[in-house]
Amino acid sequence: MAHRSRQDRPVAPATETPRPTSRDVARVARVSQATVSLVLGDKWRGRVSERTAAVVRGAAEEIGYRPNLAARNLRLGRTRTALLVVPALTNEFFARVYAGASTVAAEHGFGVVLYPSPEGIGPAKDPFASARAALDGVIASSMAAEALTAIRGTDLPLVMLDSDPADRGAAGRVNLDIADGMRQVTDHLLALGHRRYVHLASAVTSWTFDVRARALRSALDAVPGTELRTVRAALDVGSARAAAEGALTASAPRPTALVCDDDILAAGACKAARRLGLRVPEDLTVTGFDDLALATAVEPELTTVRLPAERVGEQGMTALLEVLSGREPEEADLPVELVVRGSSAPPPAD
Repeated sequence: MAHRSRQDRPVAPATETPRPTSRDVARVARVSQATVSLVLGDKWRGRVSERTAAVVRGAAEEIGYRPNLAARNLRLGRTRTALLVVPALTNEFFARVYAGASTVAAEHGFGVVLYPSPEGIGPAKDPFASARAALDGVIASSMAAEALTAIRGTDLPLVMLDSDPADRGAAGRVNLDIADGMRQVTDHLLALGHRRYVHLASAVTSWTFDVRARALRSALDAVPGTELRTVRAALDVGSARAAAEGALTASAPRPTALVCDDDILAAGACKAARRLGLRVPEDLTVTGFDDLALATAVEPELTTVRLPAERVGEQGMTALLEVLSGREPEEADLPVELVVRGSSAPPPAD
């Protein structure tokens, strides 16, 4: 009988190390599989002690356990994906909103898909054709309202950011106290002695900018002897510069304070002042809104209103998770803060 050579003998396949399971985690942690499911599914609060939860998480990390997301999604009927709709990522504010939303989402095993919808140059007209199958919910800025037409009327939960509380089409809402921010600006400028104002307003139609305009008008109307004119500009430095130049060279007397709807417009206003030979703040005070990195990049640095962008994203994702869990999300305006820097000072003597 012929003997097989070593080369002819079948080679046994390499044995793969089995992937750790939730049963292995339960064994190492000395708890039940149900407890493991509660802890790793982030549903343990009120059912499992913090100490036990920590033991389970430690055991999972020790043995390298990773949940089978595909199988879990099939069981839950969810993709664990949220869509964040913003006007554009070229604006630092919305990039920070995305960072905040992504942080909270990751803590709960969710991902965030970003849909920037800049006016006139957005992606495909209808990115939501299969939204119900691909998404669990939507978080959206009111400044990107036009992109939401295909979402409204579906069964997808919608959380709105910085939007009109009277619009009840959303399952949740996260707003900033924008009106208070503008009141802080006017209180500061009135205390410095300013009486002649120009509002350099955003040309974008949005609830948040309407609130700024109303708050500014209301605050100044309450003070006898104040004057307010409004000029509008697109949200870019060039448009803001041109609009501010027009306002500053219009009929005398010249305004002593330019109140801008955001920091980008304020940067354009500062450029306009320099072109006209005016000094900021000696001849003209300029204020912004948002407290972007730009606010400290210009000289002098901008007096502006700090908006907690990351917190907006965090709260938006938290609200969506509450809705998906069948709970009513809390609605409270997030506080904002005036940051006084070098671009504001008392008006020049007439």
